Amino acid sequence: MRNAIIKTPLGCTIIEGNENGISKIQVLNQECEITILVPEELKIAVTQIQEYFNRTRTSFTFRLNPSGTEFQKKVWQELLKIPFGKTNSYLELSKKLGDVKAIRAVASANAKNPLWIVIPCHRVIGSNGSLTGYAGGLWRKKWLLEHENPAKQESLF
Repeated sequence: MRNAIIKTPLGCTIIEGNENGISKIQVLNQECEITILVPEELKIAVTQIQEYFNRTRTSFTFRLNPSGTEFQKKVWQELLKIPFGKTNSYLELSKKLGDVKAIRAVASANAKNPLWIVIPCHRVIGSNGSLTGYAGGLWRKKWLLEHENPAKQESLF
């Protein structure tokens, strides 16, 4: 497994993967030293994540290889369908997965997402529109949602 550490507006981020794909992207809650020489297997992911933060990318095309249970992977596949700038509720996700009562299981799978930003768990909100649960901290979730859907200033003229 190879890794690289990059700085983002939300803190240092570690990217791990190999020739089979990217298995982990996680924000670190600590100071870090950025990786100078990015391993070949990670270059596309590093570039695309930087483009995301520069607002020149709205989706990712590199190969994903997350570890998880069958159910978690099913939830993560559904998360990948939430478009940039849009949100879904945990209830909506549960319905799409075919079990309205699975809200807590969906939330748990969401919390275990190993691919921060790429599998967009930050786009899942409470049914009432509230920001709920985010492993990276609610302030990061709020930042990401605003980054993807900046408020349009109305013209004064």
